[in-house]
Amino acid sequence: MDYKYQYLPAGAAKYQSIVDAHAQFIINKQLKDRALWKKFVEVFVERPDHNDLGWRGEYFGKMMRGACLSYRYAPDEELYGILFDTVKGLLDTQDEQGRITTYVVEKEFCGWDMWTRKYVLVGCLYFYDICTDEGVKAHILACLERHVDYLIAHIGVGEGKISILDTSAWWGGLNSSSILEPIVELYKHTGKQKFLDFAKYILDQGGCHGGNLLELAEAGEVYPYQYPQVKAYEMMSYFEGALAWYEVTGQERYLHIVEKFVQAVRESDITIIGCAGCTHELFDHSAVAQTEPAPDRGIMQETCVTVTWMRLLERLLRLTGNVALVQDIERSAYNALYGSLNPFNQTQYSFEDKGYVAGVPFDSYSPLTYQPRGIGIGGYKKFSTGGYYGCCACIGAAGTALFPLIQVLSYDKGFAFNGYQNGTVCATTPSGAPVSFEISGAYVQEGKVQIRIGLDAPARFAINLRVPEWSHAPALTVNGEGLEAVKGYNQLGKLWQDGDVITLSLHPEVERCTLNGKQAFVYGNIVLARDEQKEPAHINLPFTPVTADGRLVLDQIDPAAGEMVRFVMQTNQGQVLLTDYAWCGKLWNKEHSAIAVWLPMEV
Repeated sequence: MDYKYQYLPAGAAKYQSIVDAHAQFIINKQLKDRALWKKFVEVFVERPDHNDLGWRGEYFGKMMRGACLSYRYAPDEELYGILFDTVKGLLDTQDEQGRITTYVVEKEFCGWDMWTRKYVLVGCLYFYDICTDEGVKAHILACLERHVDYLIAHIGVGEGKISILDTSAWWGGLNSSSILEPIVELYKHTGKQKFLDFAKYILDQGGCHGGNLLELAEAGEVYPYQYPQVKAYEMMSYFEGALAWYEVTGQERYLHIVEKFVQAVRESDITIIGCAGCTHELFDHSAVAQTEPAPDRGIMQETCVTVTWMRLLERLLRLTGNVALVQDIERSAYNALYGSLNPFNQTQYSFEDKGYVAGVPFDSYSPLTYQPRGIGIGGYKKFSTGGYYGCCACIGAAGTALFPLIQVLSYDKGFAFNGYQNGTVCATTPSGAPVSFEISGAYVQEGKVQIRIGLDAPARFAINLRVPEWSHAPALTVNGEGLEAVKGYNQLGKLWQDGDVITLSLHPEVERCTLNGKQAFVYGNIVLARDEQKEPAHINLPFTPVTADGRLVLDQIDPAAGEMVRFVMQTNQGQVLLTDYAWCGKLWNKEHSAIAVWLPMEV
């Protein structure tokens, strides 16, 4: 099935904005680290995970996916060479039975074994899509076929086989069932019916013991936090597999199931910063629970949940063209994802080591009430050769790559502009003519955008121009002529000329949200927060904002280095400083580094 929207060719967009800065930071800080990739492959030789029912085998595939998406956004031959060598090294670990795993045969099909095998498929298939060596591509598919043939021989219905739901005691087998998505992807690449049959078997098991998740989502009588298993990350991964099933079969039921699931998650569990799981990494009615401190050591809103939510939304966006999904992706990226970055290499607390250790590129947990960052490393596991890593550190690169990739997408009639990063996009019109878009303005800071079109000759194509839901009185012009602007996509179809200029004025405003006796503030899609490092006053004291004519009384001032926005708000208790959540709490190793989004109100 064709996607409605497609990525632009690799390297087509060159931004000079926050999305590029963060993507490049991860490419250079993490993805080009050969020593790290070597450790990720070594665990497939040593096979240590059966000793502690671990998940070290996930690190390769999680980070390889992010690395390949990063390469799509910013092609880099050094990065490609590292990925090429890593994948070849991983495939060399395949044993004579076809297994590529971090569990020995005697202890397989328990713990996180199927999860690690899933990520072997994920990483290798993402690299396959960017690989330029046809011989290596054939080798990848041959190895993955043997890898899955072994699973088919041992898992399913029949004498001597084990149920997919019994291959892990964790989460009712939900973690194992999430292998559905890469199995479908392997079918897409090979066309071999045995893989589609295996995927159908996994799909029909319903995801976990205790209830069929697909049927629960379809019925819509309970929310995901009320399902028999509530592990947010793994559940969303399983529903991505159901979406992949729709893509190859065209069975509309599964598209509708995923859409209903996404809507249910949005209503019941997505927080103000675009993540979920205020109790560890679990669906827990976070839409309501988000105003209270995490019940266990501050562990809440795992970065793995943020990125998996973004990925599921992004896949639906490209498949359906539903513009409403962009609002959710943007909220997650600008706040939860970018807030998790560790640009100053702060040390992080390890619950396992009961002390601080060298930091990884992504923080694992995102606080919303009075608390510092850096309080733990999610998915922490040590290597026998020294060092350690974590799940959130590996998955984050997929988010920092996907967000720039969706800013401008192509489709059969032209282009969809979902966001407006300063920079240049070079593409080809549906008729094959080269076209460029020079994007400038201050989309995040002021809601102002200008797009200048470059053409060798006049060309007719469509531009779907997104006006966000948060926009107040949006204004749109083409070459100075005012046009009606509505929220959602505005389709501009005309014979475009070289030098044509589109402008958008979106007029974001700081808005106050209230929940459970707490208050928070949002500017466009940017969540604002208080930060002890930026204010001398105690940031957790109650206050009442001053309003005039129904609007908050505040001044937007120049942001400090790294910040997107900065406001001074007048309150009955004095001035309050609000800056973007993503750049709050970054110096968490310092004293008095707590941050807060949900703030007390004066009674």
